[in-house]
Amino acid sequence: MSMSTIKKLVDGTLVDPDGDGTQKLSVPTRSVIIAESLKGMEADVVGALEFEPPFAVVSDPDTYAVMGERVEHALESLGKIISINLGKNPYADMVTAERLIAETHKAATLIAVGSGTINDLCKYVAAQKAKSCAVFATAPSMNGYTSINASISINGHKKSLVTVAPEGVFMDLEVFAAAPKRMIRSGLGDSVCRATAQVDWMLAHMLFDSEYREAPFQFLAEDEMVLLEEPEALVSGDMEAMGHLSRTLVLSGIGMTVCGGSYPASQGEHLISHYIEMMHPADWEEAFHGEQIAVTTCVMARLQERLLRGKRPCMLPSVLTKDSIMSHFGEKFGGKCWEEYNKKRLDKQGADQLNVHLERSWPDIQEKLSAVIIPSETLVSILQRAGAPVNFKDINLDEFFFADAVLHAREIRNRYTFLDLASDAGMMNPKEII
Repeated sequence: MSMSTIKKLVDGTLVDPDGDGTQKLSVPTRSVIIAESLKGMEADVVGALEFEPPFAVVSDPDTYAVMGERVEHALESLGKIISINLGKNPYADMVTAERLIAETHKAATLIAVGSGTINDLCKYVAAQKAKSCAVFATAPSMNGYTSINASISINGHKKSLVTVAPEGVFMDLEVFAAAPKRMIRSGLGDSVCRATAQVDWMLAHMLFDSEYREAPFQFLAEDEMVLLEEPEALVSGDMEAMGHLSRTLVLSGIGMTVCGGSYPASQGEHLISHYIEMMHPADWEEAFHGEQIAVTTCVMARLQERLLRGKRPCMLPSVLTKDSIMSHFGEKFGGKCWEEYNKKRLDKQGADQLNVHLERSWPDIQEKLSAVIIPSETLVSILQRAGAPVNFKDINLDEFFFADAVLHAREIRNRYTFLDLASDAGMMNPKEII
């Protein structure tokens, strides 16, 4: 069913679940191939898209060894190859993006061979230079393969930038199953946040009448249910389980594309993760993105549960100022954080209006959001059964820094979540939920 959903989305024949029954959804990705093995098919799947050469095949030493070398050899039959190796552990920042723009200036098409970082960089460059792109995924580690967003750091500030979606997304389940277990668990971590992200997005919609859609969550329902029932199978090499995870990651990315942003897959849990990446201690042993999301999702689930089970929040005007945010984040990040936070900052009038709204609608909010939640204890169990991290210690952070991350993460972006609701109501105590 879910592979059929992907095909209908790619073909432009799926009826929009949020529409009137006549509108159909379309996505910019023209081909999604998820196969037990893609060996010998590399030129066929790329050739079917009729891309123009030269092909810039972008990898790092690890992804080149896993898949890049064979992709380059296969695509030689289609045209000139420009082999680009980004070096060990490339980083998705503007410096690397500018370097990739320079190295691919003679290419007509970018072929990413990798996962999050390489895919994001290639999507960004393709968007900036109006080039075609496709990706051979090398790990089921994140949900951004089919999205129109890329996480790029600008002067150390993690930003979600609008890019293009790859026109072709090719997943080899044998390669996925052989990926490092940490990367597989990272993909699970990036998937389980669906519920906390949906609850946060629904909250903003119900409080401020902002946009909200059910479609991206309907896409995921079937595979997610099976995936979360047997998380152990993912790390045991089970190909069926790997298929469920792969489709979940593809459909999550498509959901973001359909919504025109990362809203259905990135809310409070991602804000905490972004804070960690921006403000981490100098000696931090960095965790994978999905490992961080596994931990921060558990935190957000506990926060959401605590507020939804309690009495109606009473909103207060914000006490945060530009000076306080500048003092906390410093000159490097403070200005941008204030610019983002100030857009959603509650003044007295805003707090009063929100309290009137909450007095009328809080029971309805409690009922609708509670129906979407996956209990925090269930999330912790699912992640632990797969060997994924669930605690700040598991991602090499201390309690003081992590509590600070939960407290201040809302200040980095104009996205209203339960982090804001708790803080604006004077109900935020990070140590109760971490």
